[in-house]
Amino acid sequence: MRGYYGIGVWHPKYGVNIGTLWRSAYTYGAAFLFTVGRRYHKQASDTYKSWRSIPLWHFDTLDDFFAHTPYSCPLVCVELADDAHDLRTFTHPERCVYLLGAEDHGLPEILMKHRTRLQIPSALPNCLNVATAGSIILYDRYAKESANVV
Repeated sequence: MRGYYGIGVWHPKYGVNIGTLWRSAYTYGAAFLFTVGRRYHKQASDTYKSWRSIPLWHFDTLDDFFAHTPYSCPLVCVELADDAHDLRTFTHPERCVYLLGAEDHGLPEILMKHRTRLQIPSALPNCLNVATAGSIILYDRYAKESANVV
């Protein structure tokens, strides 16, 4: 299969969520994991030691992140938004970078402007834990690739 993808979190608040997302990224075949504007202290919740198989990059600023985003690799913003694509019917790009909002503030509107927005549908209008949301996105991509839907 061609293509690759990475997943990251905007200003993550809790290290345990990064460790959990790292483990999911490794399990579902992501090429890399990243954070933009780290706020957390390092914490080991990655029991698979995924750091041995998949890199984690930290970008201090949005400009730093965009300066290092792979060529022709669109940004997909995962956020609760009225105009977001529903994950159930979303076709994942061959290459992309998924960016999840912070646990307490989400993604800034200026960042999402003119970008693909993706939302995980739910029974209630509540947001999910960032590691849970990222894991669902990763699983959905994996499931659709396995079924040759992507």
